[in-house]
Amino acid sequence: MKMSAVEICQVLKEGELEKRSDNLLQFWKRKTCVLTTDSLNLYADSQKKSKGKELKLQTIKKVDCVERTGKFVYFTIVTTDNKEIDFRCPDEDSCWNAVITMALIDFQNRKAIQDFKSRQETEITSPGHQERRLARAP
Repeated sequence: MKMSAVEICQVLKEGELEKRSDNLLQFWKRKTCVLTTDSLNLYADSQKKSKGKELKLQTIKKVDCVERTGKFVYFTIVTTDNKEIDFRCPDEDSCWNAVITMALIDFQNRKAIQDFKSRQETEITSPGHQERRLARAP
């Protein structure tokens, strides 16, 4: 899927999330997060100097298990290989899950349109396309 440099760099939301670690103790670690039209980027520090983890939207299947408690909103990102990544954010900044979901829907829609246009172009340029059109004519 080809996108312009402006679309790739467009920041939809930036701020802090807490991610549950994968280890046995499952500590919550604060991450600086940047959601773009293409990915969710996680950094260990607020200056974004440390190498971050990039979750491409094409690898995210859905945002699931949204739960609101007194202090936090919890949600899970499910990847296309069925890995679950747990996040939480303070209740006053609870729209992270909604913004990620909307970015995912927008990405999937843009990809579907691009795939459809690619299929149309392939059909038009493929040999035999003219014969099929002529065969249907009355």
